[in-house]
Amino acid sequence: MSSSVIGAAVSRVDGKLKVTGAACYAVDHPIENLAYGVGVPSIIANGRITCIDSSEAEKMPGVITVLHHGNADPLFRPANAFEQNSRAGESRPPFEDDTVYYYGQFVALVVANTFEQAQEAAARVKVDYAESKPLVHVGDVPAPTGSPARHYMRGDADGTFKTAPVQVDVTYTTPAETHNPMEMHGTIAVWNGDKVTLYETTQGVVNHQHVMSEMVGVPLEDVHVISPFCGSGFGGKLFPWPHSMLAAMAARRVKRPVKVSVPRTMMFTTVGHRPFTQQRVHLGATQDGKLISLQHDVLTPSSIIDDYAENCTEPTPLLYSCPNVTAQQHLVHLNIGTPTPMRGPGTTPGLFALESAMDELAIKLNLDPLEVRIRNYAETDESTNKAFSSKHLREVYQKGADRFGWSKRNPKIGSMRDGNLILGWGMASCTWPAGRSAAEVRVRLNADGTARASSATQDIGTGTYTVFAQVVSEKTGIPVNKIDVVLGDSSLPPGPMSGGSTGNASVLPAIAKAAETVVDTLMEIAVKTENSPFHNADPKTLKMAAGRIHAQDQSPESGVPFGDLLKMRRLAGIDGQAKTAPDESSRKLSSHTFGAQFCEVTWDPGIARLRVSRWLTVMDAGRIINHKTARNQILGGVVMGIGMGLFEETIYDSRNGKPLNNNFADYIVSTNADIPELDCIFVEYPDLNLNEYGARGVGEIGLTGVASALTMAVYHATGIRVRNLPIRIEQLLV
Repeated sequence: MSSSVIGAAVSRVDGKLKVTGAACYAVDHPIENLAYGVGVPSIIANGRITCIDSSEAEKMPGVITVLHHGNADPLFRPANAFEQNSRAGESRPPFEDDTVYYYGQFVALVVANTFEQAQEAAARVKVDYAESKPLVHVGDVPAPTGSPARHYMRGDADGTFKTAPVQVDVTYTTPAETHNPMEMHGTIAVWNGDKVTLYETTQGVVNHQHVMSEMVGVPLEDVHVISPFCGSGFGGKLFPWPHSMLAAMAARRVKRPVKVSVPRTMMFTTVGHRPFTQQRVHLGATQDGKLISLQHDVLTPSSIIDDYAENCTEPTPLLYSCPNVTAQQHLVHLNIGTPTPMRGPGTTPGLFALESAMDELAIKLNLDPLEVRIRNYAETDESTNKAFSSKHLREVYQKGADRFGWSKRNPKIGSMRDGNLILGWGMASCTWPAGRSAAEVRVRLNADGTARASSATQDIGTGTYTVFAQVVSEKTGIPVNKIDVVLGDSSLPPGPMSGGSTGNASVLPAIAKAAETVVDTLMEIAVKTENSPFHNADPKTLKMAAGRIHAQDQSPESGVPFGDLLKMRRLAGIDGQAKTAPDESSRKLSSHTFGAQFCEVTWDPGIARLRVSRWLTVMDAGRIINHKTARNQILGGVVMGIGMGLFEETIYDSRNGKPLNNNFADYIVSTNADIPELDCIFVEYPDLNLNEYGARGVGEIGLTGVASALTMAVYHATGIRVRNLPIRIEQLLV
């Protein structure tokens, strides 16, 4: 069979389940005798609980119990510093003590027979606090003076900057952003003796199993995590959050299954966010636009209880060629919930600052922004002195410029028009690390002519189910619609997290090897089964294609369906299992995905209306396994990036740390009305350093570079340089 299924635009194999409502998400599972837990959130950000009075709530109809730090069973901390697959969203378990660290922290949990009863009773729990003034914003604490959380240096960036002929010294900020997937966080916990089953919405079933084992205090084999579908996560569901432990704690206490769902308001407090960033960029260059100095200093907040560093400086040392680079990042600890990765963590806000500064340099030099990037093209990864495993960014620039019509750009501010509208054009580079981790997959061939592929990874809406089916189909010739893919269950062979754009690159080798293993077994059956037409043949002369075993020099139609061979041997099915991991040779090269964003905005000064009118993304992402789902991921990233540039900001009340816009009415995200028709093209060069398919991840890179291209286009149209996101109309009315 041809391998055309790889690279084709294959529709999602799980699509029908989703559009018909048959897909079962975490809190959809029909569990008998289910009780409901509703959390009581703290209304202060810093202080101590002096009294919890739950007496009124406990008397209300249907209430089973009220749990809090005074009566809850002890939970434990994850062994994150000592073990793999052991990272929680918060290292501190809920109800550990009477200390309050942030607004919205769980201080009690009401468990009742119905959700409505639990919700009503939760409102009657009275909590008294000894409150202290909270630290809510970066300006509330002195500038950090200790060692940076992250630091990189080569050459003498500071000294070279001071003597550079052309200098740019600018500061940019990005606000806190909240993930807000449509499916909110939720857990159903079911105990059977000493064993617990957790129906979860998670981006990492294996990590979730390990963390819950450690924090709840039961052996790993006694924790079963099930997550067949995840209604997206954007990074917020990578690690377990307090509600999951509370569901397990409550279910063990009341000896009934318990469901705990996080309401939309608490999605802004207790399940992570992208933190605020303050970034100062110094660029020193020659008169012809060559960088000689680059300094990137970043300040980001974390919570009081955890050190989370939004790695904004990751792309700084490698995206452009420069002999003198310093990149460092400092943390300040505030009374906010612990931040967590959000789609394109670190690199997304980091590139907003770096790419905006590159645009300001281009303007200062009176050079085309694209030309400045080409003049500073990095042929190798200068941060590690390694060659790139695959990099075709020059071709990306060229294809993007040609398709967008960049040569027609008039650099003069406000000079390009469409009737009464002023046009602005902007562009930016984007990048994301390309990596893979260990993965284990089992592939089964059944006597009825179907196949099954399984792994304890998960599909978070990105098309992982479909990729599994595609690879098995490519290796066996079995049609995609006859391949059952089973994911999202910790009892399956261990799989990777769905994060860091490493999922596909990690599972592809394991799927392929498991499929090859089971095909090898099938060949052995074919030559060792007496009534087989291939009895005593040399297995090397046989081939499997179109779901049939046949001689290599003949067509698949001449062969025997694999199911018939299994029936001849009286076998119900055969399995092949494989575990793969990156080898040492892959570390000799630097693997990254690259791309470019091209943006057009329209500005109507008469009514102060700004709109994104045209967008093009060009990506150098290795070989594309599924053009339909890959394109979907890139365009989804662009939509989020437009939201980052124009709308999104979580606003905290300085008095108590409350997110003031903790709902979809006031926290603005992109909608269809804000998005033009988006264009996306891929420059395909397989990156065989990562896997045999040469595929890299595309889940996050689509978001990177978007905000900087957008602000560049706004400057081109209006002459206003926006350095503090999101762009507000008020900033343009000067």
